[in-house]
Formats: sequence, C-alpha cells, structure tokens
Amino acid sequence: MKSAPTGFDARVRPVSARSAIIRILIAAESPTTTSSEICAATTAVGYPEATVRVAVSRMVAAGELIREQRAYTLDPALRARRAELAAPPARPWDGDWEQVVITAAGRPSSERAALRARLLSLRLAELREGVWLRPANLVRELPVDLAATTLQFRLRPVENPVELTAALWPLTDWSARGRALLDDIENPDPAARFAVVSAALDLLTSDPALPAALQPDGWPVDDLRAQTSAYLAWISQLDV
Repeated sequence: MKSAPTGFDARVRPVSARSAIIRILIAAESPTTTSSEICAATTAVGYPEATVRVAVSRMVAAGELIREQRAYTLDPALRARRAELAAPPARPWDGDWEQVVITAAGRPSSERAALRARLLSLRLAELREGVWLRPANLVRELPVDLAATTLQFRLRPVENPVELTAALWPLTDWSARGRALLDDIENPDPAARFAVVSAALDLLTSDPALPAALQPDGWPVDDLRAQTSAYLAWISQLDV
C-alpha cells in the first residue's frame, strides 16, 4: 500500500493571502516583522495591500500572528514548519532499511491518524497495514516515544530494492508533478509564480528522500529544491 495517492493533482491552486503571509514569514530569517514589511513582501508576489491588511487582522484575531506594538511575530507552531523547507540530512546508503511495525491496537481513529501522519513526516511509507519502511539513509534516530506503539527493525529485505521502492511510493507521478512545476516556476505573473513555488514546497514535504541508487532517472528533487530555495532567498530580502 502506498503512503501517498497514486496521482498528484496537476492543478496549481491560488494561494490565499493568509497562506502567503505564513509562507513568507516562515522563509524569513526572523519570525518578527512590521506591517509595512509584510505588505512590501506580499505585494511583491502579487497580493493587493488591502487584501493583505485584512488577512493580517484576521490572523491576529486567530492567534496566528502575535502583535506587540508595531511588530508582528508568527506563531511558534507555524514557524516550526520552517524545518520542512530543508532536505533531511542523509548519509551513504549501505543497503539496509528501516522497518517500523505498529503494535498498539484498539486505539481511537484520531490517534491512528496522528501516528500515521507522524510516520509519514519521518519519510516512512506503508507497505501494508501497520508495516512501514524506508531505506536507512537518513541521519536520524527515530523518536524514543514511538517505542510505546511500535517495534523498530533494521533489515535488508529484498534482492531488488528498486522494485520495493516503486511499491512504496508513487514515484512516476511524483516525478511528473515535479517536472511540471519546474516548467512553470518561471511564470512571469508574480501571483502565479508564487502559487507554483508554494505547490513545489508542498510536494517537497512528501519527498521520500531516497538514496541516489533508488532514484528514478530524471528525478527532479534536487532541481526543485534549488529553485524553491532561490525563490525563498529572494523573498527573505524583501524587507522582511
């Protein structure tokens, strides 16, 4: 069973002013900025100032922005998503795999969904119900508290790891989506380009972070990261 849909939505949806503000402040070096700096950055990527000011007011009311005097600070929980922008640190792959088997039973659906989301965030993929795998090429230890609900193994399971990788992730669809976004990422319309970059960042959160030996030909992840990183660096210089 793949851990992601077998097809990615080919459309690039418009990004709301609220989401644009969040993305811009996540990309910024500092989580705190002024209203005029927020407006400068968001208007540069195609949002009317009046729309941005309304979004800022609503975000303050919702607690997503914390206002102190004339400065605004992004909520720390939203700011924590900054870690998603970077590729997970990797090491040379020796052929081993991580396996996580869920052992807890009879849990509420909300707990099952939360555990599933957490395993996905760790770049694991579900082979069958309760059995999760990935190549052991990431520089990390699995969180200690997962031991309460799972068993964890290190193994070398198959003669053809390429076939196993293809069974775990929708690599063909992921690659096609990535290449399509790369084709559109230089859109001259600022709002359209921002939407494409946002879609690329969303796609990168589902990057399986595969070792080079298991990446399909033409795998676009490095180019996507380079393009989105350059764009975010440009945003971070827009007085934010």
